[in-house]
Amino acid sequence: MTYETPTIKGNLFDDKTFSFPIRIYYEDTDAGGIVYYANYLKYAERARTEYLRHLGLNQDTLLKEQGVGFVVRDCHISYKSPAKLDDALNITCKITDLKGVSLKMEQKLYRGDTILCEIEITLVFLSLPNMRPTKIPSEIISLL
Repeated sequence: MTYETPTIKGNLFDDKTFSFPIRIYYEDTDAGGIVYYANYLKYAERARTEYLRHLGLNQDTLLKEQGVGFVVRDCHISYKSPAKLDDALNITCKITDLKGVSLKMEQKLYRGDTILCEIEITLVFLSLPNMRPTKIPSEIISLL
């Protein structure tokens, strides 16, 4: 029996869509081997973090050195089909709107060509000491 382990490295495609692979483990599922609904948000968060890393942005460095970071303002999630134990999935991230202090991103979770879940998320760039929205620096906008 062959077992494929997804790589940690994501891919960036020509249309600015980032793809990140994950595997579904026993701990991700309920007694029936179906992924618990809230875990989709965790997978999406991991993919966004890796997308930022791929662009050269480290959230820990932004927080510690500049006191700024992205936080979720709102999120809409649509479940299409369940992920199951041992599935190999890909999560895509694509920025659909970029404004002064916020960005919107579309994320999709795929098993092969089948979309399992779609997420529309708005992130706001905050100055974390005072928790106030702040303009996304031009250096970061150029990377995004």
